[in-house]
Formats: sequence, C-alpha cells, structure tokens
Amino acid sequence: MIEVKKVSKTYTKVKSLKVKKIKALDNVSFNIEKGKITALLGINGVGKSTTLKAISGLIQIDKGEILIDGEKLSNSTYDKLAFVPDINTHFSGITIKDSFEFMETFYKNWNADKANDMINMFKLDINSVIDDLSKGNVARVRIILGFCQDADYILLDEPFSGIDIFKREEFLRAITKYMKEDQAIVITTHEIDEIEGLVDDVILLEDGKVVSIFNAEDIRENEGKSIIDKMREVYKYE
Repeated sequence: MIEVKKVSKTYTKVKSLKVKKIKALDNVSFNIEKGKITALLGINGVGKSTTLKAISGLIQIDKGEILIDGEKLSNSTYDKLAFVPDINTHFSGITIKDSFEFMETFYKNWNADKANDMINMFKLDINSVIDDLSKGNVARVRIILGFCQDADYILLDEPFSGIDIFKREEFLRAITKYMKEDQAIVITTHEIDEIEGLVDDVILLEDGKVVSIFNAEDIRENEGKSIIDKMREVYKYE
C-alpha cells in the first residue's frame, strides 16, 4: 500500500522581481491499494502531477510523510515504483532496443519477455530510433518502459495526452492485459470517459487538497452516477 499522510508542497515563483508562494499540495492524505486502479482527477493545476512526482521521490515535500509498503522512500523502495510521465524522457538518438538494454541494467525487475511481447502487440520495430517515431508510438514506448519494470506501483501521468482515440483504446487494452493482480496503477487524465469502466477508486483534488474519495462501482450501483456525474456534484458544476 502507498500511504500519503498530510503531505504539503509549496513552490516559489519569481515574476517581475516579485516572489510568490504557490501551494501545490495542502495537507493531502489518501491510500493506494494493490490490485486496484486508482484515478487521481481534477482540473488543471490542482496538484495531480505534483502528487505523482512526490510519491516517486522526484520532488521533496515540505511536510507530511509518504510510505511505500510501510517504508519511507529510499533505495529499498526504488524498484517498487514506476513513473510514466507525460513528457519524453529518453536519450536523444537511441533506439527502442537501446532503451530496453538501459532499463535492464538499472532495474532489477526488468521483464524482457514482457517488453518483447508488448513490442509485438504495438507493432513496433525494436531497432527504430525513438526520436523518429510518431507521438503515438513514443507514448507506446513510454508505456512499455513503465510496465516492464514489473514494479508494484505504476504511476501514469496523462498517458492519453495528445493521443488519438484509437490509440487510447489500445492503451486501455494494454493496461488490462499486462496489469498483475498484486500491482496497483495510479492514473491522472482528463479523458474521464475513457477510464470510466476501468477505474476502481477515485481521488478528487481541488486547489491542492483532497475534496472527495470514492469507489467508482459503488457510486454507479448506489447513486446511479458516473465518475463525471460525481465530479460535477463535488465541484458544483452545472
């Protein structure tokens, strides 16, 4: 389980010689359970990406605590987390094969068989230079690199950003096919309709705070509402 306990994070922004403090996360608390897909949702600038980066240890929090299976973030938790950002992080000029060899060197749980299987599923050429691929195919490579770490927790930050609807459907099939029973997936996205039938738990953020946590199936059965319906209710959208 990932435990996020009363986490706060403030950024300092300097503009026109004026210093402004921006609170990205404000006393945020929630748990992520294995075996579930959790959606971290909200409008732009509410702290979704900051939360994933904090869990991954990519940014330092100001207050609070983050535990991975009861442990604080450290080298011992490194291989339990896979973070897939919405930006390109590959080295310039390398091939897909090169990236796989890099991952195998640095990640002890790297699953080469799964990587080759996903390459075939996505119909990619392993010798292709990543820089030469389309945006959709680069996104496919990022998904492969994330899933084939065989981490306990996979954090997906806007995986559908700029990707057409057919590739989104392909990604959703990949998630359901390659997610293991003892894994957890956390996903941020604005494409709520795409994940409606996939998500177990939903965490809603607003202005860096958690404003609602619910189970998607429960609200469908007990309230007859979709995730978007519940978001309209919480955020008071007409």
